[in-house]
Amino acid sequence: MDRNEVVLVGRLSMAAEDKTLPSGDTLTKWRLVVRRRRRHKRGEALTDSIPCVTFNPEAAAIVHSLNLHDTLEVTGAFRCRIYGPSTAKVWRYEVEVVTAKAVDAASPAAEETAEVMAADLGARPPRPVASLAQVG
Repeated sequence: MDRNEVVLVGRLSMAAEDKTLPSGDTLTKWRLVVRRRRRHKRGEALTDSIPCVTFNPEAAAIVHSLNLHDTLEVTGAFRCRIYGPSTAKVWRYEVEVVTAKAVDAASPAAEETAEVMAADLGARPPRPVASLAQVG
């Protein structure tokens, strides 16, 4: 049985933008920054910037009401969109959001969700650093 379900909790990294399509539908797009739970190699990215879109006016209103860096939880599906002429196709991956809700980062529910996610992914707490190297 195939399933395409996505749940993301992250921070809004760019203001939401609306685009009216030729069909008359309004597409709202934004980016969500999600921290990675583990770092495998030195210098590897610690976050992922995930493009999100929605056709749902209620979800769009919630995203528009947030400030940059506010925490947001979205649910939806992973999509691959193909644009352009047949000789120069562009493939773009994004999350098509069905629901969105603001998350108060200090709320017990948010902390519980973070703890459950950390337990599920086997995340470890950060290691203490004895000292920082001076640059220059």
